[in-house]
Amino acid sequence: MRSNKKKIISILIPSFLLFFYVAFAGVKMANASTPDHAESNHDTTSHHDVSNLAEQNTHVEQTEEKIDAGKLIMEHIADAYDWHIATIGHTHLSIPLPVILKDVKGFHIFLSSKFEHGHATIHGYKLEHGKIVALNSDGSINEHAEFMDFSITKNVASMFIAVAFLLWIMFSVAGHYKRNNNKAPKGLHNAIETLIIFIRDEVAKPSIGHKYEKFMPFLLTLFFFIFINNLFGLVPFFPGGANVTGNIAVTLVLAMFTFIITTINGNKSYWGHIFAPPGVPKALWILLIPIEIIGMFNKPIVLMIRLFANITAGHIILLGFFSLIFIFGAANQYLGLGVSVLSVAFTTFMSFLELLVAFLQAYVFTLLSSLYFGSAIEEHHHNDSH
Repeated sequence: MRSNKKKIISILIPSFLLFFYVAFAGVKMANASTPDHAESNHDTTSHHDVSNLAEQNTHVEQTEEKIDAGKLIMEHIADAYDWHIATIGHTHLSIPLPVILKDVKGFHIFLSSKFEHGHATIHGYKLEHGKIVALNSDGSINEHAEFMDFSITKNVASMFIAVAFLLWIMFSVAGHYKRNNNKAPKGLHNAIETLIIFIRDEVAKPSIGHKYEKFMPFLLTLFFFIFINNLFGLVPFFPGGANVTGNIAVTLVLAMFTFIITTINGNKSYWGHIFAPPGVPKALWILLIPIEIIGMFNKPIVLMIRLFANITAGHIILLGFFSLIFIFGAANQYLGLGVSVLSVAFTTFMSFLELLVAFLQAYVFTLLSSLYFGSAIEEHHHNDSH
């Protein structure tokens, strides 16, 4: 009974802390955005008072900031050259990341803090709307400049952390089995073994067949890489918060690996069904062959877009619910407090749902990849009856 009470308390306390934090943030934003008219209601018409009133109105217009939810959401899901942690007042707490540029003059390596959030120029480059641009001698943007960007951005740094975390887990599990051959795994080792067996027995074997072992290293790497990065993307502070699998460049590379492995391992039967469809009159080949070729290239495109769209949509929904507090709080602090109750409830629910989505998207990407591998190596016997 006591253990159940402890579990309930451990769930309720973080929920209440989250609610009060979000509610306080909403009130603070509302107070910062609501003009103070206490000093502007004096019934005098002196020139000095009129000047003060004009200065107050100008100050109100400058301090009254509208919440741009779309800009806030896009800044969160986009990549960046620094790792933003929090904003306290007018102070931005962030971790600068290495900027590595290559042009005709050679390599330029420095920290992103040298840009001073886009206010400074270094080596003829400037940060403009989250992107590095080259400048002319007069300070204008050189749109024809040729340079290569090898910078360690937020998504790249997050991938390095995820890979290091994945290596630590796998080496830890391997070391456990070397030291304890006859003991059943416990805790994290047991969870990892369960996931590995699940991918082997429920994904690889049914989809690929008896040759599944050849593809297991890639499938396991694919699953755990996507799964861990999905989980890290749900953490709103360091070392998480990066939208790695919601970056279409990352999903494109993963899909390309699947496409290349499928193409390399395609047997005679696989290519025969594409360029010489069996059981079809040759007169129709002129229609079927282009369709088969398009379908071959369409598979990695579907993989790329599915993972990118689902992860990005989850981030947008979470941030959308959270932004409602500040949008309504800017209009009225009490309205912001009222909306914060529903907003926190929906955000909490969606956060738990995103945990499930993090696993499902890794599973679906791995499953579809294994199905493509299975279709590439499957032996088709036209004489057997089904």
